[in-house]
Amino acid sequence: MRPMEQAIIAAYLAVIGLLSAYGLHRFYISAVYQRFRQAHPRPLSPGARPVVTVQLPVFNERNVVERLIDAACSLRWPADRLEIQVLDDSTDDTTDVARAAAARWRARGVDVKVLHRTDRTGFKAGALEAGAAVARGELLAVFDADFLPPPDFLERAVPYFDGFGDQGEQRVGMVQARWGHINEGANLLTRLAAVLLDGHFVVEHTARHRSGRFFNFNGTAGIWRRACIADAGGWQHDTLTEDLDLSYRAQLRGWRFVFLRDQVVPAELPADMRAYKIQQHRWAKGTMQTARKLARPILVSDQPLRVKAEALVHLSSNLAYPLVIVMALLLPLAVAARGHGDLAEALFLDLPAFVLASVSIAVFYLLAERDAWPGAWRARMWRIPLTMALGIGMAVNQTRAVIEGLFGRDVTFARTPKAGQQTLRRYRLAVGWTPLFELAFAAYYAAAIGWALVQGYWASLPFMLLFGWGFAFVGWSSLRAGWARG
Repeated sequence: MRPMEQAIIAAYLAVIGLLSAYGLHRFYISAVYQRFRQAHPRPLSPGARPVVTVQLPVFNERNVVERLIDAACSLRWPADRLEIQVLDDSTDDTTDVARAAAARWRARGVDVKVLHRTDRTGFKAGALEAGAAVARGELLAVFDADFLPPPDFLERAVPYFDGFGDQGEQRVGMVQARWGHINEGANLLTRLAAVLLDGHFVVEHTARHRSGRFFNFNGTAGIWRRACIADAGGWQHDTLTEDLDLSYRAQLRGWRFVFLRDQVVPAELPADMRAYKIQQHRWAKGTMQTARKLARPILVSDQPLRVKAEALVHLSSNLAYPLVIVMALLLPLAVAARGHGDLAEALFLDLPAFVLASVSIAVFYLLAERDAWPGAWRARMWRIPLTMALGIGMAVNQTRAVIEGLFGRDVTFARTPKAGQQTLRRYRLAVGWTPLFELAFAAYYAAAIGWALVQGYWASLPFMLLFGWGFAFVGWSSLRAGWARG
């Protein structure tokens, strides 16, 4: 084997080793979930009826704001203990739609206000902070524009807080519900995105919460204790994931969080690739900003080692995307450098990587689908390999987010447009340059797959097909979404 081939193989094995570490963590989280999946949290304050302020942060959401206000104002709670705040930073006619909907509900006796800001300082974090400053509630429930809280949401979630007023220890600071999917069946992207979210909520959140580790508020479909926000330092807007940032600061201060796996709040999934990439880019970039901000406070905290280790792995998990890019470049080269090889070599090098990097992900999502959809999970199994391919295809977009999050300072909030249930004027999105790189990777893999077929390198084909389809799907869907909006 020539020196160049040896270097390619060495680099390939190094990347495989690092990705396998993330795969091992997936196995670990899956095992923790299996151990604690039946340890359901119990309500702590049955019958408690504190004052609740429901905060609805919106920015240019004409398509969905009326639907959102209708759902929030339909929550079952004593009228004198319920306040609805529409935290409106809009620059279009969303404000007019919101004011009309609010006036309609005020006529029915609901305390609902539209708080319109012309200065978007702090973006969503700033809007939440401004709303909290004038809120009546001891508890603050937050719903983004694409969510539809069911009428019994407060009745089911509020009892998990452990005391109000001057009574009780008041150490439960936040209660988070699971996200559901209003438009899951819209297209292939929404079907795969639903699997990704099911894995995050059903397995990761459940495992972390029920085993005593940190987990985070997801920006919506949850309730905060006002005193917890204040004690943790309030909403801050030096990252794009103000929800993740505040969650970790609060838990480092000793506040406990509760995750309700079986309480679902339906939400609208991004239905085209451009909107989806904006959302995922914001989350990945903000997570890396939060990791940069909080890694040291976590390390020097007095939390148990298992809690600190899991927190750091959680915050750094997006570092896997640059590794996927390197892997995408090296895989065909490594196959060519090794040639056919013998079976013992293939089993020694490839089988552990396959189990850790691929089977671990499949098991993770299998557990999520089993418990999220008890009667229908078998019919959803075809989605898992395509979901894995979608994750690969998103690597260019997410690697850019990781680099910006680690080394940049920009915290400009890019909203994810929502379509709603009606055909209204679309919000325009730029296509960007990433589809060109994604389609270049797809072409690279089309050539590699053809070459592997000719050479008879059958063992490499499943990996190559995942990489090739993922990049092709993401790149082509991005361009198609841009043309449709153009």
